[in-house]
Formats: sequence, C-alpha cells, structure tokens
Amino acid sequence: MLRVRGLSKTFAGTKALDDVSFDLHRGEVLAIVGQNGSGKSTMVKVLAGVHQADPGGEIDVSAVGRGARREQLHFIHQDLGLIEPLSTTENLDLSRRLGLRDLLPGRRRGEHERATLLVRRAGAVIDVRSPIARLSPAERTIVALARAMDGWPRPDGVLVLDEPTASFHSSETERLFDAIRHVRDSGAGVLFISHRLDEIRAIADRVIVLRDGRSVLEVPVEEADDATLVRAMVGGEISGRSERDASTFGDVRLKVTDLAGVRLAGVSLSVQAGEILGVSGVLGSGREELGSLLFGSVRRRSGSVEVDGKTLRCGDVVDAIGTGMGLVPANRAQQGAVLRMNVRENLTLAGLQSVQRRFGWIPRRTERSEATRWARAVDLRPADPERPMAQLSGGNQQKVVLAKWLRTVPNVLVLDEPTAGVDVGAKVSIYELIRDAASQGTAVVISSSDTKELAEFCDRVVVLNGGRVVGELSGASLTEEAVLHMSFDVSAGAVAAS
Repeated sequence: MLRVRGLSKTFAGTKALDDVSFDLHRGEVLAIVGQNGSGKSTMVKVLAGVHQADPGGEIDVSAVGRGARREQLHFIHQDLGLIEPLSTTENLDLSRRLGLRDLLPGRRRGEHERATLLVRRAGAVIDVRSPIARLSPAERTIVALARAMDGWPRPDGVLVLDEPTASFHSSETERLFDAIRHVRDSGAGVLFISHRLDEIRAIADRVIVLRDGRSVLEVPVEEADDATLVRAMVGGEISGRSERDASTFGDVRLKVTDLAGVRLAGVSLSVQAGEILGVSGVLGSGREELGSLLFGSVRRRSGSVEVDGKTLRCGDVVDAIGTGMGLVPANRAQQGAVLRMNVRENLTLAGLQSVQRRFGWIPRRTERSEATRWARAVDLRPADPERPMAQLSGGNQQKVVLAKWLRTVPNVLVLDEPTAGVDVGAKVSIYELIRDAASQGTAVVISSSDTKELAEFCDRVVVLNGGRVVGELSGASLTEEAVLHMSFDVSAGAVAAS
C-alpha cells in the first residue's frame, strides 16, 4: 500500500529524519514508536506534505490504485480539527464541496443518513445530530476517522493515525481499536503512531522503533517484548548522573495531597527545600496539567496544595504567588511571556512591588537597572533590557521567563518542559540557574517529557500513568531506562528477565 525509501529531513543542519525506509501492506497495522524528538512527528508531516523531504527519498503510494498520489494518504492528527458546537453531520460536510441543492432544508435527512453510513463504515454507531462537544474522546476520533475515509473510491486505502489515544481514558481505547480493526479488515493499510506499548501489542502487526531520526528496530509485534522496545528507544548510551546528598535538603516546602484535575486522579507528593523533583509520564498521563493545577491557573477538582504549611486557595494564582510559588509554563509564548513587551517589562512583571514607588509609579531608570542586572545574571544575549521579547531566540525567551521568577526568590518553582525548543548552550545555562535556585532553598518541580534530562538532573523522579503516581525513583535506581520502563508501565520483572 505504501513504500518509503531513504526518507530524510534536515532542519538547519540537524537530521530530524535520517534514511528511514519501510513498507506498509494491505490489511496491516504498522506501529511507529519512539521517544520525544525521535522523528515520529516529522515523518508524519513529510508524508502529509507539510514538510518537503530531502532530495533522494521516495514515497510510493502507487499500490493504492492506478494514478494514486501522496494526497490519497489520509491522516488523523492529534488535533482532530473538529468544530465542537457543530454536529457530526456538519463536521463531515465541511470536508467536502457542497452544491446549492445540498443547502436546501429538505436535504438534511439525506445528509444525516450519509453521515450515519460513514460512521458505521468506521465500525461505530453515533448520534450524528449531536454536537461534537457532547461526544467522548473516542467518539470524536471515530468521527475524524469517518471523515478521513470519506471519498475513498474503494474500502482499501492508507490511513495514518498520529497518537490517536493521547487524551483517552483506558476504557475508551478499545472502542477506537474496534474501528481501526474494521478499517484494516476492509483492506486498508494503517500506520499507527503511538508511545503506548500495551496499545501497540493490542492493535499492531509490526512495530518500528525510531531513535534520533533513524529506524533502529523493525520486528513483528509478537517478537517485540517491552524491554526490547524500550532499550531500542533509549539506545546503549545512558549517561550517568551526579547525586546530591539528600541530608542537605531542608523541611518540606511543597505538599500535594490527592490532587485531581481533568487527567490527574489523586496525586500526592512532597518536595523539600533545596530538592529538585522530576515528574515524568507519557502524553495523556496527567503530567501536562500538573503545573497549572499546582499554580492555580487551572482549577483543581479536588485535593490540596500547601506551601510552607499554608494551604493555597483553589484556582487562585495571586494566592500562589503570595506564598512564593512561581510557574515557568510549557507554552512560554502564550502563557509565560508577553511578546509585545520588551525584556525589561517582562523581567519585572512578577515582582513589580520591588521597583514601584508611591501611587504605583515605576521609575524607568530603577526598572532598567534591575532588568540589566538580571539579564546579565542569566547570560541573556544580548543583555539588552529594551529589546522586544519577540526578537529573542527561544532559549533567550526562556531565560527571561525563568529570571522573572528567580528575582522573586521563590519558595517553590514549578517548571513545565523548561528546556523544550532551546539550544544546547541555553540548556546548560538554564540547568545552572535552576540548580542555583535549589541551593538557596527553593523546592523545584520539573515536569518534562525528556527522560534523559530528568534522570541526569533531578534528585528524585515520580512517574505518572493514567493520572496517578505509579512509581518513584532516586539514587542509583534513577536512570533514563528505569524512568522509561516505568512510564511505559513495563514491570521490573520483565526488565530483569530481558
């Protein structure tokens, strides 16, 4: 159905994909698995035509049928692209060209019948008149699946699903899998991108592991035990870490009890003064919302958060800041910085009272002096406090967001993906700044999808899966491989047996 040969993609001298080749057969589900940054998303974008591959690669879909082109590959992305207030019927209509007759009121019954048939073709029964907002995540993905199949001249085709179960509860996954099996049994070839090894065993026929943009393992799924897959994802080079003496840590500064949100379901943890706690978990584990729930930018459904013995009010960011908590969010452009402001204005935002005078007046010279001092302290390049934030690189923007909180001398500092999208040099500077803050008594929480970063930098790592803490690693047991095994829910016994 699909033949890929020598597929490569280079960004600014860095190989995101490096000579990847594979075949996808009729009636087969081929799984692609790999860590964050392994090249999975780049491969999907190249197949979809979002990125142009480097010269020399080949994508052949001629097996789909005479005159087939790459445009006849059909994709379901993580962002399904559905409009929630509209019904299933209306969303399906958006993907095709309508004539004037189709807009007549009398045609609505026929449109509903057509939508129902498309959904049934995907192996499901859904009320097509109901707004998308009322459907479960699995039902929404099935609607996207039906939309992707709309217009196929034959029941066979090539379907690419990119992390389709990332936001699912485990009970919903099997419903989508029934739909995928229905499509597969109709003769389609399915490319299934996922990070969940249990799902790959349940749905795939073969599995390919990507690491650093290269295909490093391809085996039938019955030969792919979890330990082998995880080791292929990590590779043989697992760096060591320098341990810090836990006896030097102070009293508990952050205490979280039974914290629950949309994905989190009763998380409890504590962090001492001077300690750096890492939080790991695959997409959909609840890790992504932990920082916002702690800080109060998203209201928690239940549970409590205490800083130095004081319980924070639910959903109250001002209260969190008042107790000495800071948050460096994952999306710095939208949530961590004000890009239309300059460096000086961003640096002082979290602690304006230190530069304010009577009646709220802020002397420009005082603010500029403070901003210049911190720009130099975090090695901002250039250390120009008047430079617009939008003109800084990702790494320098992150330094400003981090410095904004460091100058408040926080009791608790929560960082979500602190080094995502920054260069190696900026990473080193950010690591040093975080370590310096911890040495001054700040309790640090780092939520990250970078397991190597967590294993090498943190004193302790808790692992989330299904919204709950499933394990904790520290000391000699804290390795990148161990974090990955626990994140993918691979038992220690399986690892030892391998």
